[in-house]
Formats: sequence, C-alpha cells, structure tokens
Amino acid sequence: MDITVAQNPFAVSTLEPLPYRTQSGFSLIEVLVAIVILSVGMLGAVGMQATALQSNKETRYQAIATTFGRELAEKMRGNNTVAIKTAAAQNPYLFDETLSAAPALPGGLVNCFTSGCTSPVTLATWDVFDWQQRVQLALPTPRVKVCFDDDPFDSAGKARWACAPGTGATGGNVAVLKMSWTRNNTAGVLEFAAGAGVPVVVVPLTAGSPE
Repeated sequence: MDITVAQNPFAVSTLEPLPYRTQSGFSLIEVLVAIVILSVGMLGAVGMQATALQSNKETRYQAIATTFGRELAEKMRGNNTVAIKTAAAQNPYLFDETLSAAPALPGGLVNCFTSGCTSPVTLATWDVFDWQQRVQLALPTPRVKVCFDDDPFDSAGKARWACAPGTGATGGNVAVLKMSWTRNNTAGVLEFAAGAGVPVVVVPLTAGSPE
C-alpha cells in the first residue's frame, strides 16, 4: 500500500510557504487630518443648532406678541365707548411705551379685580396697566405702540412706528398695535426695540362701535 504525503506525517511538504505580509497603521498626519475634518463638521452642526434655537425663540416671541395683541383687541371691543376715541387724552388704550421695567401704577388707579371700576375710562386705564405688566414679563424690553393708522406699512411693505395720516385725529380710522423687542436682526446685530428697529408684529385692533 502506497503512503502518500498527506498520510505520512514525516513526509516533506513540497508546498511553497505563504509570502510574508506586512500591515501598516495610520500615520500621525492622517490622524490629524481626520480630526480637523471631524472638528469642522461638528462646528457646523453646532452653528446650525444655535441658529435653530434662535429662530425657535423668535417664533415663540412672535406668537406671544400676537396673542397679547388679540387679548388687547378683545379688551377694546368690550370697552368700545372709550376705545373708539381718537384722542389719547380720552383713550388710555392709545400709548407708546418701551417696557424696560415693570410699569408704574397710575395715581389713583384702583384694582378692577378687587375693587371694581366705576367708569369706562378707569377700566381702560386698568386694562392697559395690567396688560403692560404681563407683556413686560413675557418679552425682552418690548416696545408697544397703539395708534390709529390706516397704513402701518411703507411703500416697500416694511412696518413703521409712525402713524400714517388719515381721517382720524391721530392718523386713521383703524386702531393698530405695533410691537417689537430686543432681538438679533437679520444681520445678527442686537437691535433694541426703542432704537432704530422696526415693529416685528403689527396687529389691527377693532375698537368696535358705540351701538
């Protein structure tokens, strides 16, 4: 019986040995390049996240301002005998204030929630005071202006603080709420409401009718 190489453990194998293979790792330069690329990507992601947070905050502020505008409109509709007057001396709902601190309680004003208001003008004064207090707490240094303005936008469609001329004594027949607050403008510059900025929110207020 023949003994083959595979069956004979003492037989010398004629198979050639496998070539020697070397394995090299990453060089220091490659590692540094990878770290730089990863860092640039992470910085971009952080920048996008910061922009998204800022946009979300501005959107939240705009929603808050719009809600306050609707609330003031309802107060004016409920007290329309005062709200339709175009003279600020007769209509406490007409004002232009930058609320950098909590508004002061007007002299002689009573709390309409606890003591009750005996006249429409007193009720309007309390409405404005209570409303301004909550706006000042909800928005950063807000500027609020309420005036009669038939055209609150300029020819380029940009909101403006000034009240346009109209048939009403203070600039029109439509009561308009204009609001802004301390914010970053489109150029990323911090813009104060009381400065050269423009209104961010413009809400037409329906004063109602005496009928």
